[in-house]
Amino acid sequence: MPLQRLVMLIFFLQPIAFGSWLPRIPDIQARLGLGPADLAIALLGMPVGILLTLPFAGRFVSRIGGRATVIYGFAVFLAVVALPAFADSIVTLFAALAVVGVALSTLELGLNVEADRAEKITGLVIMSRCHGFWSLGIMAGSLIGAGAVALQLPAQWSIAVVALLVLPVALAASVRLPADATAPAAVSEGARAPFKLPSVALLGICAFTFGITMTEGAIADWSAVYLKEVLLAGGAVTGLGYSIFACLVAAGRFGGDHMKARFGAVAISRVCGCAALLGMLIVLLAPNTLTALVGFAAIGFGVSVGFPLAVTAAASLTDRPAAASVAILSFMALLGFLIGPPLIGFAGELWGLRVGLAVLLVPLAVSLAFTRMLAPSAEKGQADILADKAA
Repeated sequence: MPLQRLVMLIFFLQPIAFGSWLPRIPDIQARLGLGPADLAIALLGMPVGILLTLPFAGRFVSRIGGRATVIYGFAVFLAVVALPAFADSIVTLFAALAVVGVALSTLELGLNVEADRAEKITGLVIMSRCHGFWSLGIMAGSLIGAGAVALQLPAQWSIAVVALLVLPVALAASVRLPADATAPAAVSEGARAPFKLPSVALLGICAFTFGITMTEGAIADWSAVYLKEVLLAGGAVTGLGYSIFACLVAAGRFGGDHMKARFGAVAISRVCGCAALLGMLIVLLAPNTLTALVGFAAIGFGVSVGFPLAVTAAASLTDRPAAASVAILSFMALLGFLIGPPLIGFAGELWGLRVGLAVLLVPLAVSLAFTRMLAPSAEKGQADILADKAA
């Protein structure tokens, strides 16, 4: 299998088990008797796990390499991903999600480092398509989870079975990644490098990414609730919001590499940023379900290419090893993805869900303002690829 397709396969496999957890959140909430605010507190476990990992993950990946991180990361992540379903209190749910957050964030970092390395090895721009396959993977996992709900299968064992089935395929694919050609001495030197504060360029890229992924996480957890409670949709219609959103995310990512090559990173990020803001306004002002679905589609397209563009931009910075830059970006992205849902929950508890979702207008506007930070690194990365092809 060509390297670029192998990496895309691994991106597809990674979120399947986690996606099967998402439809079970209401079951766990009901079993533990948690209100919206209590659930929001429990969901903060993942961001806490990520914060605990942040100071060490970049050096860890620099020391052992992206390939080894992916191999070991899959084994650990799939071993712990079902733990939240076994929780018997808000405390154990918080702790289990923190453990999953540590494993998930480290594995995600390894994946993005390997995708960037595959671009450099093959001379092909694949980052957006890799994340398109990630979107398909989480969609597949959520459908599996929804099927388990329909069959009334226990959440604990259904998620564990999914993880067990994914594990051998994921490991078989991961061990086929090419060995890291970085010299051991250089890797050790990077791992021993003193801690440096992120550069202004990296902070700007992180600011751009945070609002994008925060919106992704919020729509994943609250779109169905919004359609049901605010617009009084019923039956299967309540699930259409996220389905349409996820389809447009995947579609945008599959076309993202072509759009970047033709129009440049800044131009497409600005168009997508405007689409996300417009879509959010449509959802908030929608008088009926059909109008809201149009808004969810626009938001999906709007946030689709943001993170892949940011990964390429961060990896092309030269002030620190690529793994360290991608580590900081990945953790900020995951923090946004995981902080969004509880933030909406707290705001919805106080002022209603329509106001809760309106909070997302602020981070989306910030993301749009920071699209210019993609220019130097994105254009440099594209120039390097073109130069490699010419050579």
